[in-house]
Amino acid sequence: MCGRYVIISTPEAIRALFRYGEQPNFPSRYNVAPTQPIPIVRLLDGKRSFALMRWGLLPAWVQDPKAFPLLINARGESVLDKPAFRNAMRRRRCLIPTDGFYEWQAAGDKAPKRPYFVRARSSAGETPPLAFAGLWETWIGPNGEELDTAAIVTIAANRTLSAIHDRMPVFVAPEDFDRWLDCERFDAKEAAPLIKPADETLLEAYPISLAVNRVANDSAALIVPLSAQPAGDAQPAAKAKPRKSKAADDQATLF
Repeated sequence: MCGRYVIISTPEAIRALFRYGEQPNFPSRYNVAPTQPIPIVRLLDGKRSFALMRWGLLPAWVQDPKAFPLLINARGESVLDKPAFRNAMRRRRCLIPTDGFYEWQAAGDKAPKRPYFVRARSSAGETPPLAFAGLWETWIGPNGEELDTAAIVTIAANRTLSAIHDRMPVFVAPEDFDRWLDCERFDAKEAAPLIKPADETLLEAYPISLAVNRVANDSAALIVPLSAQPAGDAQPAAKAKPRKSKAADDQATLF
């Protein structure tokens, strides 16, 4: 499962990785949560395109969104067959930029679950952004209202993460971006082999403060290793001010 994640690379760094034409402006986010707008990359008219969508997929055939469960994750083992995801897997695959995600490890009957931060292994002191495999849908309401939504594809955890949780997000390597995004050139069965646990060398995980449990907390303090924090790690971290950007006012913003 992936229920919270992080986007902290600059808009320029993310655009360089995903190579979309837009120049969106968005702040660093250290605690992205379900139902919030998230950036996704999809293919439109043969070109990679940036968009904002609600995190929580809503299939087009749903009549009453309030009575439908929030689908923030799509189990990779069943996306080819499950009604909620199979059409999106065939026609609407996307990539979701990320700099890491949070997972919680059970710690006993009464003890609170221990949160971990999972990110790319650092190389030369840098941790590059990554790409979740995603699916998206546009729901159209009875009055013509439209809502773009997305979910993160998940799979059984690799050995690196299995001691923390039994599920993990699916990551797509840059050399496989076209295969995942281009639903005309690569059908669902051709893209499906990309749904697999991450290579053991891709990720690292370490325990962090319980402050991440509160969605309102959104600062760099959330991803500081627990070993580097003072006692009393359950205290909530201060909320950070959004990063300022010099981008034009008419460009897309995350919030």
